[in-house]
Amino acid sequence: MLDAIGLQRFVQDNESTSRKGVLRGLHFQLEPHAQGKLVRVSRGSAIDVCVDIRPGSPTYGHHVKVLLTAAEATLFWIPPGFAHGFAALEEGTVFNYKCTEYYHPASERTIRWDDAELAIPWGVLDPIVSAKDRDGFAFRGPWAEPR
Repeated sequence: MLDAIGLQRFVQDNESTSRKGVLRGLHFQLEPHAQGKLVRVSRGSAIDVCVDIRPGSPTYGHHVKVLLTAAEATLFWIPPGFAHGFAALEEGTVFNYKCTEYYHPASERTIRWDDAELAIPWGVLDPIVSAKDRDGFAFRGPWAEPR
């Protein structure tokens, strides 16, 4: 695994538990607090999505979607410069992630999970979405100021 992501220094571990149908994201932190995340599901299953938000990147605005299950124990690396979200597919899904930077509330931003330009097929009907995630920014920003 380290060959794929390079040697990383993880400074924070997070865990969340979600009901079936809960959708979280798309979250990221602005530089200089951008986080890389190594994620997995330790109970249940989830659709996991990351979106390239690096200006000038040839894959800017593209997303990658993977199925993470506790049974398969798949790890998914999300580099700094990508927004991240997931949708729980089972009741009591436990999502774990290791972060390369500490949580920095003033740098945190959210892109709307249902942004029309991104058109991410989450595969979840009528997701349960928090106010924070419902009120996120459009993909094209502006992201500089917090809401």
